[in-house]
Amino acid sequence: MWLNSFATQRRNARSKTPTPDSPMDFSSPTLWWLVAGVLIAVELATGTFYLLMLALGAAAAAVAAHLGAAVSAQWLAAAVVGAGATAAWHFKRAQSPRSAPVQNNADANIDIGQSVHVDTWASDGSSRVHYRGSTWQVRYSGSDPPAPGPHVIVSVQSGHLGVSRAP
Repeated sequence: MWLNSFATQRRNARSKTPTPDSPMDFSSPTLWWLVAGVLIAVELATGTFYLLMLALGAAAAAVAAHLGAAVSAQWLAAAVVGAGATAAWHFKRAQSPRSAPVQNNADANIDIGQSVHVDTWASDGSSRVHYRGSTWQVRYSGSDPPAPGPHVIVSVQSGHLGVSRAP
């Protein structure tokens, strides 16, 4: 039963005559829009921005198909726009400044930039301070000799706070 229906749909698709048993025509633009939608859905699931650039290529191919371009021109539009957008995004990211390592990055660690008061320093440049309800080991990260007083947290490494003198 389903094989006869499939054969009828294939025959009707070749003859371009619509019939009641062929509810949707999967033309080239429709397929390209579906590819773009699938690429966007996969991008949302994985979080890679490059798939959006490839979806732009599929959308360009869909527009080319709407304009009546041949299949080879549609593929060319998809390849040129998709690859061009991917390359442009790659070069843009390569030229943007890198973020600080996690232990020094205030966007990743809420302690960076906070103030602590150091009462005394040991000869090795370490001390203990009361911070956020507990006692922390601190290490001096400045270039000048450590001195008691207010300090700013500049890094957090394995439970130790790196501090420098407050400005």
